[in-house]
Amino acid sequence: MAKLDATTPQPIQLKDYTPPSFLIDKVDLTFDLEEDHTRVTSRLVLHRNPAHPDARAALQLDGRELELESVKLDGELLDSNRYELDAESLSIAAMPDNAILEIVTVIHPETNTSLNGLYRSGANFYSQCEAEGFRKITYYLDRPDVMARFSTTIVADKQKWPVLLSNGNKVGEGTLDRNRHWVKWVDPFKKPAYLFALVAGKLSLLADRYTTTSGREVALEIWVEPADLDKCAHAMSSVKKSMQWDEQRYGLEYDLDTYMIVAVGDFNMGAMENKGLNIFNTKYVLARADTATDVDFDGIEAVIAHEYFHNWTGNRVTCRDWFQLSLKEGLTVFRDQEFSADMGSAEVCRIDAVRTLRTHQFAEDAGPMAHPIRPESYIEINNFYTVTVYEKGAEVVRMYQTLLGRDGFRKGMDLYFKRHDGQAVTCDDFRAAMADANDYDLGQFARWYSQAGTPVLRVRGQYDAAAQTYTLEVSQSCPATPGQAEKQPFHIPLTLGLVGPDGADLPLQLAGEAEAVAGSRVLSVKEASQTFHFINVAVEPVPSLLRNFSAPVKLDFPYSRPQLVHLLAHDSDAFCRWEAGQTLMLQDLQGLIDAARSGGELALKDDFVAAMRRVLADESLDPALVALMLTLPAETYLADQQDEIDPDAIRAGREAMKLGLARALRSEFKAAYTRMLDSGTYQYEATAVARRSLKNIALAYLSELDESGLMELAERQFAEANNMTDAQAALACLVNWPEGDAALASFASKWADEALVMDKWFTLQASSRRLGVVAKIKALMQHPAFALTNPNKVRSLIGTFVHNNLAGFHAIDGSGYEFAADTLLAVDKLNPQVAARLAGSFNRWKKLEPVRRAHMRAALERVAAHAGLSRDVYEIVSKNLL
Repeated sequence: MAKLDATTPQPIQLKDYTPPSFLIDKVDLTFDLEEDHTRVTSRLVLHRNPAHPDARAALQLDGRELELESVKLDGELLDSNRYELDAESLSIAAMPDNAILEIVTVIHPETNTSLNGLYRSGANFYSQCEAEGFRKITYYLDRPDVMARFSTTIVADKQKWPVLLSNGNKVGEGTLDRNRHWVKWVDPFKKPAYLFALVAGKLSLLADRYTTTSGREVALEIWVEPADLDKCAHAMSSVKKSMQWDEQRYGLEYDLDTYMIVAVGDFNMGAMENKGLNIFNTKYVLARADTATDVDFDGIEAVIAHEYFHNWTGNRVTCRDWFQLSLKEGLTVFRDQEFSADMGSAEVCRIDAVRTLRTHQFAEDAGPMAHPIRPESYIEINNFYTVTVYEKGAEVVRMYQTLLGRDGFRKGMDLYFKRHDGQAVTCDDFRAAMADANDYDLGQFARWYSQAGTPVLRVRGQYDAAAQTYTLEVSQSCPATPGQAEKQPFHIPLTLGLVGPDGADLPLQLAGEAEAVAGSRVLSVKEASQTFHFINVAVEPVPSLLRNFSAPVKLDFPYSRPQLVHLLAHDSDAFCRWEAGQTLMLQDLQGLIDAARSGGELALKDDFVAAMRRVLADESLDPALVALMLTLPAETYLADQQDEIDPDAIRAGREAMKLGLARALRSEFKAAYTRMLDSGTYQYEATAVARRSLKNIALAYLSELDESGLMELAERQFAEANNMTDAQAALACLVNWPEGDAALASFASKWADEALVMDKWFTLQASSRRLGVVAKIKALMQHPAFALTNPNKVRSLIGTFVHNNLAGFHAIDGSGYEFAADTLLAVDKLNPQVAARLAGSFNRWKKLEPVRRAHMRAALERVAAHAGLSRDVYEIVSKNLL
């Protein structure tokens, strides 16, 4: 494993939390922007915190990569012997209980490639302060439980940087000599430093207005590069939908005069919820029919909703410390999922969320980085912006609603805001609000916050025809995870129904109950083993378990193939219907993978083909749901189901299923493709999106046949597409064949000046099944549209290859691992946060077959031994090598 020495980063522990020694009432900031430096002047009004255990504790401010010019305490300029300064902090021991501290620092945004703190993208200035970026701007108590009122004055050259933005409301502006100007912003709400934002540059504005339920008018502003102004209409529509939904669903109105979004191409995250001034990755703002796909339009709507919803769940009520990150992120992901469900197909949205969870979060739970949604420790907090904290955190919030009902959940939310508005609180505070508002015991539910791993719910059913009873025996367990060998039982909501032979739901009546319940019901599973007896069950049912995916668990029930086919045909719950098809698919895929490994025959089973034929031909189903049912599990998900991973066998088995279905259902796929064609103007609305999703998955299957007429179908769609959804879908079919080379060249020539479209071009090639992909990736890194300093480029090309191209990355000669190690070390020098995401591609190494395992371990050890490794990457590789 990585060698430990005195400089080895040490973990921060939740158990060591101590309130800050001081609190800040008000901070006045002045930024003087120049080409080669920025001078930051801060004036802090602070007082000693009575909650701190040491009444004479020193003031220790966080700071990193700062040039300190001066420090004044209550107007007195301090000599250097009055404070201590190191690479991470500025400490003043002799502090009065109440003080005004003035600090002047110089920073260099123009050389800040980490994209944390204040940095330059092109000629413009942008900031990113979550989680600990503010300490790269000025010395400060950079922790979420220090909330202050901010005012910000920005001074800059008026010609170079005419637009000057920050949090809150604009209260003044003016001109100075040397063609300079200033703007002052005041945020009336207390906030932690991570919610600070600043933008300065030449930007164009799309403006609109929104009238709240109470009649207040809010100015809406989206600021983008001038060339992108025609791609903002969908983003603005999404803002207004989000505002209206939050008012209707939770009674939450926006609280400032102006709501602003700024889009920037160089950004580590998807977006950031800075109070009143949300900074977004361009990927989640810019959309036009010819440049963005349906998935892009969906993503923009969801991410804009997410960041807007943070105004209350994250800003007005924030987290006490970074261990509580899921308090704001899990809750807000749940809220944006509910919003998306109301805007489109609730069934499709739910299945998409489950697919994401299973493909990415279940793998995280089973790997070296497994952690609860409230971690116990971390070395680098940026590494814990994970699918566990976000997506599993959202599932935990959803379970509150499942247990309490939608009305009960709303009561809990209302109490949460009533108690904690303007505060920095914990996950336990949220749970207490839910429990108290509903007089419901949620004590055991706390284990979802403290225990890592994916629980396994083992269910067995027994029908007694004579007694007309159906008995379910339910037991739960959870595998060991790093640092947690033993797990206590969770509180698991199990939503279920019983499906009769005719496909209808049977009434549900538990022993001891006076009346039956129609449809579904929720069982609370709280013990290691429990039994539930249903009475008056007239016919033998097929249990429909975990409806709507009521808990983030793995289900173990011994369904027979006829039972799965029955649920696939009849289940009233869309998730369980899809799940039945997925279970059949996974069973048969595993057989194909085993056959590929042993050299056996790669043939599909007749009953599976017949089931898929019925799905494809059923015109009563939502086409989007049909498309999901026909979508094969990702190679990475299949890898996680193996005791020992053989990437070549996984690819061979998956490709055999895709080709087998294409051959068996050729006429049905052609019919579906023709039926879903629409030559009209592109519309982003649910019906049209659903039709395109089915049409394009039919095309994907047909293109596997490598028949000239069918390849021409893809070529024709690519040439004639009037929208990016269809163009990209066709190009994805062509990219795996020699016919794709000309199409790729044409695509690049047409879209050379559109950065986000070129990201799609990189992604398609990084996903290719063609041989020599490592050499292709290296060549693409020299393309003028690629830049190692841009996170979107790295994610689209390098990230896609190492995370999603299983067989390519895991080449038997180890070339993929060598390339990944070289690249992540190069990126680590520029942007540790992005490099850490690449390092996560090594998380499965212990499950690989022996030859690949040895290659990957060697690459990991080379990374771990590299001098000057960032804390971000060190944490991941060291945990991998334990």
